[in-house]
Amino acid sequence: MASLNQVFLLGNLTADPEVRYISSGNAVCELRMAVNRRYKTRDGQDAEEVCYVSVDVWGKQAENCGKYLNKGSGVLVSGRLKFDSWEKDGQKFSRLKVTATNVQFMSRGNHEQSGGGNHQQNAGGYSQPQQTQQSYGGQSAQQQAPAPQPQYNNDVDFVNDTGDDDSLPF
Repeated sequence: MASLNQVFLLGNLTADPEVRYISSGNAVCELRMAVNRRYKTRDGQDAEEVCYVSVDVWGKQAENCGKYLNKGSGVLVSGRLKFDSWEKDGQKFSRLKVTATNVQFMSRGNHEQSGGGNHQQNAGGYSQPQQTQQSYGGQSAQQQAPAPQPQYNNDVDFVNDTGDDDSLPF
């Protein structure tokens, strides 16, 4: 039987990240985050529920989380669910956590950054588009600069290619 254990969470940290190092020297960071769900009730009232989730991040990603994130930071986490159980003083405990495979730092908008450095960093190969300011009739508006266009090599002649089909890798 097939199975899938994949989680995507978009939310904000409820506390500063806690980084520690295990005996092998590997970094582990615990992120505590809140994920909000907004919805309308049957009688049309706006309602909100909050789900609090603990996330474990490992390795270099854990160190970066500790360095650049703080309470209130927005994050997009992808990972898997992990069930932990233990016994303490004869009483059994258990909890469901997330083990992150990727953490992307989300922009805080135009708010001032405090402490943790530049939150709009290149995370996961993505960089924020540059913002430009223009004025229209005395009012300013923000626009995103156009994305760079890919460069193509037009010197390659596929029409007169003399290679045979046996040289193709598939």
